Amino acid sequence: MVLSSYAKINLTLKVNFRGSNNLHEIQSYFCLINLADEIKIKRIKNKKDKISFNGPFAKFVNKSNNSINKLLKLLRELELISNYYSVTIKKNIPVFGGLGGGTGNTAFIFKHLLKKKINKSLINIVCDKIGSDFKLFFYKQGFLKNLRSIINLKKKQNMFFVLIQPHVKCSTKLIYSRVKNYSNKKPFEKSRINSRLKFISYLSKSNNELQSIVEKKYPIIKELLKDIKNEKGCYFSRMTGSGSVCYGLFNNEIKAKKALNNLKIKYPKFWSSFAKTI
Repeated sequence: MVLSSYAKINLTLKVNFRGSNNLHEIQSYFCLINLADEIKIKRIKNKKDKISFNGPFAKFVNKSNNSINKLLKLLRELELISNYYSVTIKKNIPVFGGLGGGTGNTAFIFKHLLKKKINKSLINIVCDKIGSDFKLFFYKQGFLKNLRSIINLKKKQNMFFVLIQPHVKCSTKLIYSRVKNYSNKKPFEKSRINSRLKFISYLSKSNNELQSIVEKKYPIIKELLKDIKNEKGCYFSRMTGSGSVCYGLFNNEIKAKKALNNLKIKYPKFWSSFAKTI
């Protein structure tokens, strides 16, 4: 069986407070995009999982202690599976980029193995072990109201992105440790998303509150975001998650791909890609 494990983009990100468990409560509009890791998974007779990685970003993955190991071990502890698996993942999604590649891998394997057994309670149990981003991968587009609650955006918007990652590897733990100011929680307002123009207008006026922290530590992020924004047809540029992938949201696919070509000339050594919502 071959699975596509899609990346996510944080369209907005607000940090509300730091909880007693040291986790930061955040709110975020997000979407899944067609940039994907390729997962080959099959049942084996061994009494040990065989997990391997290849592809352009495989060298950045911890081969002996990763989210796939943790997921399969947890599912056996919960007696939800009893078999062992061979899993080969082609890593096309940048690691340390804020695109949720590793967590997404666990979510798509989880959905494949459990299918109709999945419920909210089980998702929350896995989130506690794997990471809060886990639940995002059950929605194509959504609003993370808090770490336990997501609102599905029933009206899906087609969006086109240029993605670029400079030679920066952001530590999520480090970036969040530098958050000093917090935002008030915002209620979900359906009126913000009932048309493409209203939604993009709202997104354009919003931000990623981790971005300034990353820009201060890595000035290339600020420079890159400025260059993306200056491309024709770009509504806004932003960093996803805790970085370091930067993106621009464009008004159509043609302009996005033209911008990508221009930016590849200026930043030939950086990873870059076109992507769109799934």
